[in-house]
Amino acid sequence: MTDVILRSWQTADAQALAAIANNRNIWNNVRDRLPNPYTVRDALDWIDHTQKENPKTNFAVEYKGLIAGSAGCLLKDDINRKSIEIGYFIGEPFWSKGIATEAVRLITAYVYKEFNPVRIYAEVFEHNKASMRVLQKNGFYLENISRKAVIKNNIVLDNYIWVKLL
Repeated sequence: MTDVILRSWQTADAQALAAIANNRNIWNNVRDRLPNPYTVRDALDWIDHTQKENPKTNFAVEYKGLIAGSAGCLLKDDINRKSIEIGYFIGEPFWSKGIATEAVRLITAYVYKEFNPVRIYAEVFEHNKASMRVLQKNGFYLENISRKAVIKNNIVLDNYIWVKLL
């Protein structure tokens, strides 16, 4: 899908990011460190953070010229230095268009090219079947289900670990 690109966040993206991220359906599937409610100030702070990154690890997902979501990676260190975690979310108005699948393909290719890991993985809450399908379409496999390993909305959940070995 050539309509999807990853690019650096820009200050002008703050309104669009806030509109997408200030959604309970998004927040229910991401880590608690994403503020809720999500304001334009939160977006500006995030964009400022990403503009200082070196190397770049977080990107805007753009679809047909519009901000559709976010994708990034978390570099590990010490004995885990060849493993990299990816994360992403796509705004609800953009769901079911193949954007997440393409964004994961793009962030995975970027991670492989820039950091040369042996393992890329993503963690997914047990109820997020759509995200699991996105990872599966990108060649990730279910490595592990960590039972009762995370808490979201005061509910203890299983955490699904999806992996791609390179």
